[in-house]
Amino acid sequence: MKDPVNTFLTTEAQQQIEEHIRDAEKITSGEIVVKVVSSSDGYAKACLLGGFIVSLLLAISAMLIIGSRDMWMFLGVFAALFVAMHELIRQSFALKRLFVSSAEKKIKVEEAAISAFYRRGIDRTVDHTGVLVYISIFEHRVRVVADKGINEKVEQEVWQEIVDMIVRGVHEQSQAEALCRAVDRCGAILASHFPRKQGDRNELADSIIFGRAAGR
Repeated sequence: MKDPVNTFLTTEAQQQIEEHIRDAEKITSGEIVVKVVSSSDGYAKACLLGGFIVSLLLAISAMLIIGSRDMWMFLGVFAALFVAMHELIRQSFALKRLFVSSAEKKIKVEEAAISAFYRRGIDRTVDHTGVLVYISIFEHRVRVVADKGINEKVEQEVWQEIVDMIVRGVHEQSQAEALCRAVDRCGAILASHFPRKQGDRNELADSIIFGRAAGR
């Protein structure tokens, strides 16, 4: 299956968003980073659970159809189906979603976003004014992670506007336009608290970061 992160944004859209990032950072000392991933976790347990349930139902149905009660035959059919169904669910976002709860998706996105924030060094800007806009396609979730310098002045609830803007844009299949607006809004929020100062330099790359699907 093609990794959806490869089709989330066109090359032209990427360039447009990156230009908006550069423009936003001209008015603030803050740093804006955008990361897009296909999935925040491989959800191995969901693949196992889904493979087991689907294979069990199919194996029982097959035995009923052929009219056999042979346990060894049943186990053989079940094992073959489990291998196939487990791989199918692992590769299919649509099927995998059936076996992943909303609560689990929320937790995994939260963990992955915070991990990316530190792994990418967004916490190491001079004034601790870095912001990560993290988008996870499988979970249909967006998380904004701000450094401590920003959190001292901007409440987390303020970033919900950014989250809602991007989620709505993705649902409307206008993610490029939504991300441009979101970046502009991030810049305005940051500029109101952290206006650009003389001698400010660009501490983090403006390029969008793309990540492959976890566990695939």
